[in-house]
Amino acid sequence: MMTENFESNPVNLLRWQQRNVQFYVAVSFVAWFLISPLGLSFLELPVMPISIVGAAIGIFTSFRANQAYDRWWEGRKLWGRMINSSRHFCNQALHLVKPGDVAPQHRLVKRHITYVHALRCLLRQEDPYEDADYMRFVGDQEAALKGSTNLTHALLDLQMADLVALADEGRLDGHRLEAMDRTVMDLLNIQGGCERIKGTPLPRGYGFIAELLVQIFAVMLPFSLVHDLGIMAVPMNVLVCMAFALISEAGRVLEDPFTLFYNGLPLKSLSIKIERNLLERLGEEELPPAVREVVPGVLM
Repeated sequence: MMTENFESNPVNLLRWQQRNVQFYVAVSFVAWFLISPLGLSFLELPVMPISIVGAAIGIFTSFRANQAYDRWWEGRKLWGRMINSSRHFCNQALHLVKPGDVAPQHRLVKRHITYVHALRCLLRQEDPYEDADYMRFVGDQEAALKGSTNLTHALLDLQMADLVALADEGRLDGHRLEAMDRTVMDLLNIQGGCERIKGTPLPRGYGFIAELLVQIFAVMLPFSLVHDLGIMAVPMNVLVCMAFALISEAGRVLEDPFTLFYNGLPLKSLSIKIERNLLERLGEEELPPAVREVVPGVLM
């Protein structure tokens, strides 16, 4: 997991974007050298058209960042629904299945915990069968699903088969089965929403055009600044172009909210929260520890 401490540290920001910074410094220094020491004043550009171009670039890069943030926020809302649906499914398993042997109730709840960890792993492109949290409650039935084209769907299929078997045994009447079926359907909808975000990146044209426009702007801007600012056009060009580049970069890193990058969604923390809540309802006393911040403000 990437946990660089970017907060309130401009040096790390510059190091992160060092190639862009080097390019902005180089082109602005060349502009200053051509216009000031060499006296090629005919290369100077008027400020007004450059300002209009800058405003257009700002709108374009901001649009990309906004679209990426919408994806990130939708992912967070989906996992908020996952928390609520998980708690509801646990309550249903404990109270709608007729009393008797608690084994089916615990089996349903613990398989659901396995399902949540499986979804986390698959969204982060990790192998669930190498994840200790996923493997905690894996039994023979779950182990047999290794190699499934969609492990999470297969786990929900096991849940439905278990629920139907309980209904056939008379331990879950039709209305209660229908209620639990709706919860399973909601879980599938949440999973589908996450898979849609993961499998549909923003069109590459947004990022390519934004990066190209910022580079062109970085070449043009210092030729309009040198007349008034002299050598100070160099840091000013870096400042202005870095602002555009960072807005565009924010869109890039937020585009996939399920990565292990430092500002990805804290799926590990959310999964463990679900597990702790559900195990507590089962009466378990030994709960997995809550996930702590890796660095200030960053959860796994």
